[in-house]
Amino acid sequence: MRNKKTRHFKLSGKNQAEKAGFSLIEVVIGIALVGIALLGLAQLFTYSVMNNARSDRMTNSTYLAQEQIDGLRNLTVTELNTLTAGTIDEQIDVNNDGTHDFRRLTQVQQNGVNWAVRVLVFASDQFGVASSELMKHPNKYKVKADVNTIISR
Repeated sequence: MRNKKTRHFKLSGKNQAEKAGFSLIEVVIGIALVGIALLGLAQLFTYSVMNNARSDRMTNSTYLAQEQIDGLRNLTVTELNTLTAGTIDEQIDVNNDGTHDFRRLTQVQQNGVNWAVRVLVFASDQFGVASSELMKHPNKYKVKADVNTIISR
C-alpha cells in the first residue's frame, strides 16, 4: 500500500516553465503594488511634516501675541498712555540662533479709562513691509496671529 503523503507528481518541462513565469509576474506586480503604497505613505509623511511646521509657527505666533498682552496688562496708566503715541514694531528671535523669526506689531489706543490693544505677529518675510501697511491689511501679508483685547484701570 502506498502512502498518500509520498506521492509526487512530475510536471513536464513545459508546465514547469509556465509555472515559474507566472510566479515571476506575481512578484513584479506585488513589488509594484508595494511601491505605489509606499509612495502614498511618503506623500502623507511629507504633508504631515509641513502641517506640523505650520502648526508650530501658529503656536509660536499666538504665544508671542499673548506674551505681549500679558506684559501690557502689568503697566501703569502713565506707561500705557506713552504707548499710544505709535506702533511698537519688534523683530523677535524665538530660538536665539541669531536670525529673527517673527515680526510683532503692537498698537495701543486709549478710549477713556480703557486701552484697546491689538497685537499682530507676522513671519520673517514681512520685515521689509511698512508697519502701517501691515496694520491696515494684515490678511494680505499672511498674519500669523491677530489678537485684540481691552485693558481697563
